Amino acid sequence: MNGRPDIRLLLADVDGTLVTDDKVLTDTARAAAAELHDAGIAFAITSGRPPRGMSMLIEPLALQDAMAGFNGGVYVDPDLSILQCHTLDPGVARQAVTLILGQGLDAWVYTEKEWLVRNPGAPHVEHEAWTVKFDATVVRSFTDAHFAQAVKVVGVSDDHALVAACEKAAQTSLGDKASATKSQPYYLDVTHPQANKGEVVTTLSQMLDIPPAQIATIGDGPNAVLMFRKSGFSIAMGNASDEVKAHASAVTDANDNDGFAKAVRRFILRSAAA
Repeated sequence: MNGRPDIRLLLADVDGTLVTDDKVLTDTARAAAAELHDAGIAFAITSGRPPRGMSMLIEPLALQDAMAGFNGGVYVDPDLSILQCHTLDPGVARQAVTLILGQGLDAWVYTEKEWLVRNPGAPHVEHEAWTVKFDATVVRSFTDAHFAQAVKVVGVSDDHALVAACEKAAQTSLGDKASATKSQPYYLDVTHPQANKGEVVTTLSQMLDIPPAQIATIGDGPNAVLMFRKSGFSIAMGNASDEVKAHASAVTDANDNDGFAKAVRRFILRSAAA
């Protein structure tokens, strides 16, 4: 499938897309990002990670535009100064944690600056700390003060069917008061209703004065479908599920096989040159 000759911005997911499964930004991916800059095409990233958990990517990718952390819960400049922040309603944050724990998952709470967990030995805490390059703050329980500052609540379990069931329960229970989507088979992200990857496309379109039709998106997870629907051209990673791929304009190779760089060169740069 041919790319689009009028793309002015590429918006990329991070985990499962821009980096490998080992969370490595390869030299090939870095070179592809540089080629975008050289072609005059803007490049931005979005992730369920907190902004400081993406900071290690800023310099190697020479990022110049806003980054969307927490799936659009917080927008920051490359110097990490906050441009926009969408905190959850405190009552909704509490409701989300209660639901998640009631469904048998562990729960985390993120504020603008902190990652709060109840058990540092719980599944995925150690790996997440390695990924984002900072440690969680351990609390006995989540308090009203935490809920008042919550930007994202995460449900965590290695029982993927349980996470999927909790996603449906959260969507039904929280309705339009929150966005509840899986970012990974083992993570359920609950954020402000305007904090989802579809809204990231809309917000960056306004910030950069680039029509959505001239924005390309690339991702792998179920929440990437939201940005696929809002952008003019969409690319699913080879490691994405068939359901995610079905919503994309094109499919590239897997993240562990230079899928990001291949997509940039095949679907974005080649079409721009044409």
